[in-house]
Amino acid sequence: MSVEIVLSILSLPAAVILMFLVIWNIISFDELKTDYKNPIDLCNSLNPLVLPEYGLQLFLSLCYLYYVQYLGIVIMTPLALYHIYRYIKRPRMSVKGIYDPTAVMNGDEMDRNKKEGFVKLGIYLVNFFAGLLWMILAVSS
Repeated sequence: MSVEIVLSILSLPAAVILMFLVIWNIISFDELKTDYKNPIDLCNSLNPLVLPEYGLQLFLSLCYLYYVQYLGIVIMTPLALYHIYRYIKRPRMSVKGIYDPTAVMNGDEMDRNKKEGFVKLGIYLVNFFAGLLWMILAVSS
């Protein structure tokens, strides 16, 4: 199998998993905004998902760097750097994650997290369709 096929086989399921995690994030913040969920439950459900999302996204970025896929590098590397920055600047808590129950109820913070989720969803959708295109091109050649 060629490098392009292997990369697309890795990137498609990873993009689907990342899209699921981001949609879960967006829905959770919407539930918080409409008072279906309290901030502690939100943070308890989202904080365990932060490191797997960041790790999977960083893995994809490193795969694109290793296999020299320029579109993937352009799409995923800035997001990976943002994830690293966001995790370094997270509030000091006893659990691993980026969401603090005392700060997440702030309206500006809630809106910022929802906008961030929609931007990440767009990036992962582009990544998914680019991986699909790479797979079609690799199989057809």
